Amino acid sequence: MSQASALDEFERLRPRLFGIAYRMTGAAGEAEDLVQDAWLRWQGTDRDVVRNAEAFLVTTVTRLSINAVTSARATRETYIGPWLPEPVSTVDDPALGAVRAEALEMAVVLLLERLDPRERAAYILREAFDYPYREIAQLLETSEANARQLARRAREHVGRERHSSVDPDERARIMAAFVAAAQMGDLAALEAALTADVVSISDGGGVVSAARVPMTGRDKVARFVLGAVTKFAVGSYPLLVECNGGPAVLMVRDGKPDTLLSFEFSAAGTLRSGAGEGSTRISRLMFVRNPGKLTHLGALIPPVDRASDGDD
Repeated sequence: MSQASALDEFERLRPRLFGIAYRMTGAAGEAEDLVQDAWLRWQGTDRDVVRNAEAFLVTTVTRLSINAVTSARATRETYIGPWLPEPVSTVDDPALGAVRAEALEMAVVLLLERLDPRERAAYILREAFDYPYREIAQLLETSEANARQLARRAREHVGRERHSSVDPDERARIMAAFVAAAQMGDLAALEAALTADVVSISDGGGVVSAARVPMTGRDKVARFVLGAVTKFAVGSYPLLVECNGGPAVLMVRDGKPDTLLSFEFSAAGTLRSGAGEGSTRISRLMFVRNPGKLTHLGALIPPVDRASDGDD
């Protein structure tokens, strides 16, 4: 295979490789580094003996990701405050190179963080990319029966913790109601958009101000949100974006990302008055404030907004 053909093949597979690495690590920057590492290994390989380029590259990036996840566990233990995945824009690629957009929502990536790295890999390759168990077994250097077991355990774990899926239009509607209530300071309407056991998680990484422990309960979370709006919203504005396959709110300050608010929705229960008709509520709020996790989202800010804010 010529160098040009090797490059073309790699670029064709790049979205898939990034999608695997991101789902494994929960970090866009680290995923890009792993894909680059896979490219270097692809360059240094005798490609004439490689029978299947996709199998080689997927195996390489998955094994690199497993090693990265294993090493990251010790680092996460010293992370200041709650850890959340690094949000990634899915405007151009709603499934990030996958057959299905599984294991892409912020809440699901957070759930996968608790799994053994090999379980995580088996789940991602099966549920998002639809790889046969035989190929997953070869990639993980295990038996097909064990590959099935790894994927099953991961699927059961995610299924226990994950809320039922919600229609995209319904998600957008309840998120708009939540944002409007927060901007108006309407505590009752804000509470109406939340489940009784809603959880709020803030990730500042010890770099910027953020709640150091998760908060639970409709009243406590609603009051926290209103307090955060009062404290941090001055000089910033909300921008509705799509991250990790779902709607999110990007707070922009001085033309740069300041906070990304992502949501997990639950279809259980009945909404109280103030949030409109329907049965959807927000069950989890995820505030990503660590500046290092927001760099990639700068591209979502319209150039005119970046320029105008920079001139103020």
